[in-house]
Amino acid sequence: MPRPVRVGRTPPPATGPAPIFDPGCTACPRLAGFLADVRRTRPGYYARPVPQFGVAKPEVLIVGLAPGMHGANRSGRAFTGDFAGILLYQTLYDYGLATAPESVSATDSLRLRHARITNAVKCLPPANKPLPEEIRRCNVYLRAEIGSLASVRVILALGRIAHEAVLLALGLKRTKLPFAHGAEHPLPGGSVLIDSYHCSRYNTQTRRLTPGMFAAVVARASELAGVPAPRR
Repeated sequence: MPRPVRVGRTPPPATGPAPIFDPGCTACPRLAGFLADVRRTRPGYYARPVPQFGVAKPEVLIVGLAPGMHGANRSGRAFTGDFAGILLYQTLYDYGLATAPESVSATDSLRLRHARITNAVKCLPPANKPLPEEIRRCNVYLRAEIGSLASVRVILALGRIAHEAVLLALGLKRTKLPFAHGAEHPLPGGSVLIDSYHCSRYNTQTRRLTPGMFAAVVARASELAGVPAPRR
């Protein structure tokens, strides 16, 4: 059982916009306790809230679920060092959204182009399953991040939880915009939400999501965002 920790997220400043990320957030007791245990048992792991990764003014915002135990939670960079990142970064590279096809370390040379990756939940959840109240509590950061990015033309949601977190951040009803792989949902302000099944090991090994299916979604996101085709 995770050790109890002192809980209390640093509140946003009295004036100005809400923060898009807090590296010291401990607002969710279960997640904060779990991360404290991971830092104790795996001292070489990052094991803290994982920040967004990518360009400052992206045309494509990719929203994942949460850090994976041996991926972002270990490396400190989204989708870096785990199975889900294999398909994600290869596909982003193929469509001009990344400078390399593989991400193995937060210190490697891979960079994103025209894109940013963030998560619905910033901390590693036990069994990769955040609780509904944890998703809602962490949504303050996603709401602030989306609100700060006037450049975004396409939001690519990886999985149902990410899709619903985006709707929550935008104050939109789930019943009006249901999740479906490949679905395109117009958003207020002219941007578009595109859905994909998550590129997890389970989804790819069961063929629920094939490389071709994922490539089609990323290609469409790039097209709608006006990202130029890569020259190779």
